[in-house]
Amino acid sequence: MGGSCLSVEALVHAGLGLWCAARLPSVSRRRLPAITSARSPALQGLLWAGAVCMCLGAAAASAPGAVQGAAAVAPASARAQGAAGAVTKTLRYAFPVAETSFDPAQISDLYSRTIVGALLEAPLEFEFLASPARMRPNTAAAMPEVSADFRSFTFRLKPGIHFSDDPAFKGVKRELTAADYVYALKRHYDPRWKSANLYILENAKILGLSELRKELIAAKKPFDYDREVEGLKALDRYTFRIQLAEPNPRFLYNFTDGSFVGAVAREVVEFYGDKIGEHPVGTGPFRLVNAEWKRSSRIVLARNPNYREVRYDETAPEGDARLQDVAARLKGRRLPLVDRVQISVVEEAQPRWLSFLNAEHDVLESVPAEFSTLAAPHNRLAPNLARRGVGMVRYPRADVALSYFAMEHPVVGGYEPHKVALRRAIALGVDLDKEIRLVRKGQAIPGQSPIGPQTYGYDPAFKSEMSEYNPPKAHALLDLHGYVDKNGDGWRDQPDGKPLVLEYATQPDQTSRQLIELWKKNMDALRIRIEFKTAKWPENLKSSRAGKLMMWGVGWGAGAPDGDTFLALGYGPNQGGANHARFNLPDFNRAYEAQRLLPDGPERLALMDEAKRLMVSYMPYKIHAHRIATDLHHPWVQGYHRNLFVRDFFKYVDLDVQARERAGK
Repeated sequence: MGGSCLSVEALVHAGLGLWCAARLPSVSRRRLPAITSARSPALQGLLWAGAVCMCLGAAAASAPGAVQGAAAVAPASARAQGAAGAVTKTLRYAFPVAETSFDPAQISDLYSRTIVGALLEAPLEFEFLASPARMRPNTAAAMPEVSADFRSFTFRLKPGIHFSDDPAFKGVKRELTAADYVYALKRHYDPRWKSANLYILENAKILGLSELRKELIAAKKPFDYDREVEGLKALDRYTFRIQLAEPNPRFLYNFTDGSFVGAVAREVVEFYGDKIGEHPVGTGPFRLVNAEWKRSSRIVLARNPNYREVRYDETAPEGDARLQDVAARLKGRRLPLVDRVQISVVEEAQPRWLSFLNAEHDVLESVPAEFSTLAAPHNRLAPNLARRGVGMVRYPRADVALSYFAMEHPVVGGYEPHKVALRRAIALGVDLDKEIRLVRKGQAIPGQSPIGPQTYGYDPAFKSEMSEYNPPKAHALLDLHGYVDKNGDGWRDQPDGKPLVLEYATQPDQTSRQLIELWKKNMDALRIRIEFKTAKWPENLKSSRAGKLMMWGVGWGAGAPDGDTFLALGYGPNQGGANHARFNLPDFNRAYEAQRLLPDGPERLALMDEAKRLMVSYMPYKIHAHRIATDLHHPWVQGYHRNLFVRDFFKYVDLDVQARERAGK
């Protein structure tokens, strides 16, 4: 066919060029005829890149106070003053995926949990700047009393903490009590809410709660919240105790997560019923502004006027001059530092990137991979962004990007040698080098096991077949186990002669489209047919939890600095929760259960190693990569930092509203 088409790179630069044309016509439109008349797509891309650089350079030249990198601006006053009085500080950024619910008993996705963590509070929290991670009291008056055998945990709360005002309280200030935490934990056991995180509590074996749940399900009765159980009791107004059947040395990590164990008032749940996911009411620094919330489009949080007095008091790691400066400048300031947080749901990468460049968003959390070379060529902040005073925070994520095989599916599931061989062959046919170079733009490292970086149990020296790309070996495995072309159509069939067709769930965004293009090429090379089922991410999540997908590619991140959260992906009883693959291997379950009981040390590490090797051998998950994230923030954002285990960072950052106004944004 004649003619030419723009490369992906040229299209990207074209989009940026059109943005420049709209924003700075005197710069970009002069170059438009020359660019569009260029015959070579590659030349067009280069010319667009030049126009973009001129555009961004002009924007940088007009920005006041341009400094290198993440340079500090002058500390803002507690409230910037305008002609009409105090100026509202609104932090603006974007999610790439829509929320699902704001009920901790019903959510499992990162983005919903990020919001809920700012609204509901756990008894403990992680220090924001500390490295390595350290816990501290939050609503608790002190760190809990823990028995020597790690079976008993006693929490004492600070008195005088109040929930955000809500019609459910009928005009009365509602104080946080121990009973609220008892109730919140019990809700995960109530079948009505279908908690995706119940597996965490059931694995911990809180005395009496699983038994109560089973008894009431068998009797077809609603969950009895008033029935006291041995393992979960409010001892007085401000004290509650949890008792476990087995030792659990890391049980306290769960109580740093407000999106999981955050206190919930019973009268609020009873007031809103099945709509509770739309009406989160907590004691946290923010509240949801329901009148401004547009589902799957915009989420607005506002300062909770009932939030107690909490001051910024963080300790930065030794040797980190930037964070030490942040800690010193913000010390003693009352939290939260901003009045509002406005989060837009922008699924496509290019609009998120352009919104940040145009300063319509203050923070760009995790630069989309396709723009990483523009933002940080050679992993250094782009000079044009540095001149604008943009700051960059780059960090390895405590996560894995993976594709799972549904172990109960008749095509890809099963534990027979030929089924294991099929999954291994598919995995060996995935070209991770191309995926990381072309789609992830170098912002990832190959995954060798399910355990992610920054967590206990991760071994950077560990190597396995998980990252191997070996088409000849894949072909040999398929041939050996009978996955050959039986009807002469050129495609492999199953050993029994039925067609071999993979179904892979995906989303409609650009990155997902690029990933499935690679999947198609990889599987074509193995002569395996693959089809793709596209749906919005929340819909795929719902289908996955119900066991309706054959294969799906997702990310899984840690909420605490321990590798157990990744091994939980393979634990049989976690099916329908963390274990989307529904893998259930007795040898793995035994190793997983044994490591969970042990304190950190060589014995536990040996069991974790055994468990991850079993996951590599049986391949219920193809581990693709551990991602590297790059966050950007404008110079008027003060105190920005990324703590992997503190999702709701926005209570710790400040805005210099005057600086933003001087920039015309």
